[in-house]
Amino acid sequence: MAIRIVGGGLAGSEAAWQAASRGVPVTLYEMRPVRPTAVHKTDRLAELVCSNSFRGDKLDNAVGLLKEEMRRLDSLVMRAAEASRVPAGAALAVDRERFAEIITDTLTAHPLITIVREEIASIPASSEREPVILATGPLTSDALSADLVSVVGQAHLYFYDAISPIVLAESIDRLKVFRQSRWDRSFRNAEAPRHIMTPAGTPVAQDFSPAMTPVAQAAGPACGVDDGEGDYLNCPLTREEYEAFYRALTTAESATVHDFDKERFFEGCLPIEVMAHRGPDTLRFGPMKPVGLTDPRTGREPYAAVQLRQDNLAGDHFSLVGFQTQIKWGDQARVLRMIPGLEQAEFVRFGMVHRNTYVNGPTVLAETWQVRSRPTLFFAGQMSGVEGYVESAASGLLAGINAAALAKGEPVSSPPRTTAIGALAYYVSHANPAHYEPSNITFGIIQALDPSRLGAGKAPRGKKARNEALSARALADLQEWVHDRTSQSVSAVSRA
Repeated sequence: MAIRIVGGGLAGSEAAWQAASRGVPVTLYEMRPVRPTAVHKTDRLAELVCSNSFRGDKLDNAVGLLKEEMRRLDSLVMRAAEASRVPAGAALAVDRERFAEIITDTLTAHPLITIVREEIASIPASSEREPVILATGPLTSDALSADLVSVVGQAHLYFYDAISPIVLAESIDRLKVFRQSRWDRSFRNAEAPRHIMTPAGTPVAQDFSPAMTPVAQAAGPACGVDDGEGDYLNCPLTREEYEAFYRALTTAESATVHDFDKERFFEGCLPIEVMAHRGPDTLRFGPMKPVGLTDPRTGREPYAAVQLRQDNLAGDHFSLVGFQTQIKWGDQARVLRMIPGLEQAEFVRFGMVHRNTYVNGPTVLAETWQVRSRPTLFFAGQMSGVEGYVESAASGLLAGINAAALAKGEPVSSPPRTTAIGALAYYVSHANPAHYEPSNITFGIIQALDPSRLGAGKAPRGKKARNEALSARALADLQEWVHDRTSQSVSAVSRA
C-alpha cells in the first residue's frame, strides 16, 4: 500500500498531505532543482509563480466557500496560507516565500512522506494498491507531456498565462499614493473559530487566525490586522494621465510567444495589454477600476487607479494587481513608470508570459479525479483542467483522499454538487468537451438552491443572501459527506 505523486506544486503537495494523514505512505517526485523551469525561482514545494493572492475569503463568494470547505477537510495549503497571510483587504494573500517554506518543511518532516528530487519522464505504473497521482502543473515537461498523449488519447489543449510585475516598496513615491481597501473592506482576525474534519471524520474546533496557529507563531506576529487605513496602496490617475498611459500601453512591444502558432489566453488572467486592445475603457472596468476608492487629496473617486498588494511579510515587495503582462521588459519599465507613484520604481520582477498545459477534463476524468480509462491514475492541479491556486489545491485534496481510499481498499467518492469542491469536480468531468476551458470556482457551477427545501417565504432575496444560503447548505452537505465516508471506511475495515 503506497501512493506515488508526480509534481510538488499546490495540488501535489496537498494530495501528499491528505494521503499521508490517512496512514498511506507517499513518495512525492519534484523535478526542481534537478530540472528548473522558466518561471520558478526556488526548489521549494508549492512555490507560487504568479500572483500571491488566493482571492476572496468571505462566504458570499464562491472561492471563499471553497477555502472554508478545504479548511474543514484539514487542508495543508490553507494552513500554510493562514500562517503566512499578508494584508489584502477582504482577500487572502500570502508571503509567497514563507508559504512555500511552511509546506516544504511540513511535508519533509512527515514520517510517511518521501520527497525525491528527479524528473519523471513517463507516467509510472499504477495499481489499486499503488495508485499514482499526476500533478505536474501547467509547466509539465516536454517528455512527460509526450507520454500523456498515450493516456488521454488526444493532443493536449493549452493556453498562455502571464505574471504580474513586482516593485520594491521603498521605490514607491508615498506622496502620490494612498492606502485603502476597496469599499474599506479588510480582513479581521477576530473571527469565530473554524472547524476541520479529521481523516476519521471528527469535527475539531480550530482557530486559523495567524496569531493562534502554531506554525504562525514561528512566523512572527500576525499581519492581517486591519489598522483602519486599508491594505492596498492605490495609485490614482487623472483622465489625462490614464489616456497617456493607455496610449503607451497599446503601442508597447510585446515579447514573442514561442512554440505555438496560436495565442490562447485564459480569460481570467489576460495580459493587461490584451485587455487594453479591447477598448479604451476596458481597463477602467477591470484592473484599473476606481470604484470603492476615494483619493484623500481630492475627496473624490479617481478617474482610474492601479492597486499595489503587499507581496511578502516584510512588506518590502508589492505586486501590481491584475497587471500580468507579456510586454518586453524595457517597455514594461517605461510604461509602468508612467503610473503616478511609480516614476522611480525598481522592479524586483518583471511580468512575463508562459505556457500552461492542461487536458480536456470531460473526455478524460471522472469526478473523483480518476482517469476514466485507467482508474488507478489520478490527475490533479491545473493540468487537470482547473484554474487558480485554490482550485488546484482543492483538486489535489480530493485526489489525495480518493487515492488513499483506493490504496486501502475503501470506496472512492466526490462530495455532492451542492458543495464548491464537488461542483468543481463535476464541472471538470461533465462540461461540454467541445468547448472546454479551465474554470475558476463560481456559484454558477454549484447546484442551485431547491425551493422545496427552503419552505414558504424562506427563499433568500438578493445576490449576497442567496450566496450565503448556498454556502450554508454546502458546509452542511460537506459534513454529511464526510460522515458517510467515515461510515464506509469503518465498514470496509470490518469486512477485511
